Amino acid sequence: MSSEPQFLSFKGLKQYTPDEGWGQVNAILQSHAQQAAAPAQPAHQPHWQSPPVAVPDNVPTLTETPDESTRLNSPIFDPLINELFEQLRVPPSDDLTQTWRTIAAEVNLLTERMALQRELQERLQKLDQELVYLRGTILSHLSDVQQAADQQLTSARLRAEVSALAQTKLSAKLKT
Repeated sequence: MSSEPQFLSFKGLKQYTPDEGWGQVNAILQSHAQQAAAPAQPAHQPHWQSPPVAVPDNVPTLTETPDESTRLNSPIFDPLINELFEQLRVPPSDDLTQTWRTIAAEVNLLTERMALQRELQERLQKLDQELVYLRGTILSHLSDVQQAADQQLTSARLRAEVSALAQTKLSAKLKT
């Protein structure tokens, strides 16, 4: 928590509170200080609302600019944090930005291709199901044709046998 006051003194920092929305940290710190100084508080405070926070006197605000000697001797000052904020203010180089743009474009393309792959796999699965159904239907029709051909063959054999028997009987009667 010791880095929090230094963090709160960062220029342009805003804070969100549910009752007031987005506001400058300086204004929020002052309103909290006024609430802490005010003796009257409501008897019943809702469970979702946090109690007022007392702000210590040594916390710098956005409008205050401490002189260099006080900043260096202050327990709040951390040169590494200051350096970090300086690095954050510097925009990234064009090469890095272009690389990230390329990565983002490739990720988008990959996402599109994966969606297309899923769609094609679903279509392939439906085609496989249709092929299985068509094979079954063709086999069923071939079985029906085979039964009809077998019945025709049986009928043809019976006719041939009847015809041969009739010829034998008729030829025997005609010879007598």
